[in-house]
Amino acid sequence: MSDAGMRTSLPSSYPPSLYPKTRMDRDVWILARRPVRNALDPSQPYAFFVEDECSADGEIVSVATVFLTNRECPWRCLMCDLWKNTLTETVPGAIPSQIDYALEHLLPVRHIKLYNSGSFFDTRAIPMQDHPAILSRVASFERVIVECHPALVSESCFRFNDQLTGRLEVAMGLETVHPEILERLNKGMTSDQFATAASRLREHNIDLRVFILVKPPFMRQQEALYWAERSLDFAFACGATAATLIPTRPGNGALEELSNLGDFSQPRLATLEGAVAYGISLNRGRVFADLWDGNPPTECPHCYPSRIARLRSMNLQQSISEPVSCPHCGGDN
Repeated sequence: MSDAGMRTSLPSSYPPSLYPKTRMDRDVWILARRPVRNALDPSQPYAFFVEDECSADGEIVSVATVFLTNRECPWRCLMCDLWKNTLTETVPGAIPSQIDYALEHLLPVRHIKLYNSGSFFDTRAIPMQDHPAILSRVASFERVIVECHPALVSESCFRFNDQLTGRLEVAMGLETVHPEILERLNKGMTSDQFATAASRLREHNIDLRVFILVKPPFMRQQEALYWAERSLDFAFACGATAATLIPTRPGNGALEELSNLGDFSQPRLATLEGAVAYGISLNRGRVFADLWDGNPPTECPHCYPSRIARLRSMNLQQSISEPVSCPHCGGDN
């Protein structure tokens, strides 16, 4: 679709009273629609496992992925459901123990992801006094990957990097470069602010991984691939070494309400496939499809497993394989 055919503002028919205009009012609106938070043990990560991933040099490496249990992120992003596995209070000293627990139950690997449902450098989630103990736990890893909101890419991040034995990679959520939709996601960030944070990471020789939403709320189905592609372009222009495409999914209460209003629907699998193929074809960095969820009810049951298997293979090989042919849906649903 041509640039001229793209909408960069929300439809005028959207009733503004249904989704507030200010961040404070949006916070209240989003919180009011939340389901129940999961019960968690602060002494343990809420999940951990080893997964294979294509590294920057093309090698398939095993990565220990640890989902830490800590205080919730201060931002109230419209699409986020990560808060379900967070706490309401800071728990000093818990994170090093959680890393110990995970590593005791996992096979030795060279890379580790420490994802904490928010920002690793949020001191209310992970107190700075825990950093020395964390650094000692990850000293044997060649690469340590954490996540962070662009607003918190600051001196604590750079100090952590300076003291780290291996290489630091910071994952930041760009979400979308659609200007008005990004603002409505309530992330408290513009694409310019993202670019500034990315530049600071480069200055300190820290690698950047970017999270991109495929078809966020308020976006029309026919626009979703275009904006995923433009977001990939922007991510790599900011120096990203990897980008993960995340199909926007319900599950946090707010998206269910927007779905009822006609302002959110999940992306088609074909859109995700097209975005991954586009990103890999750029040859500017690794591009991964996030495949965590099960079978969306709208997808073709005949070809869905084969198409997911194709995306898993593309994640590892970073090459575009032949599309799956389906006599039932044409492979385009």
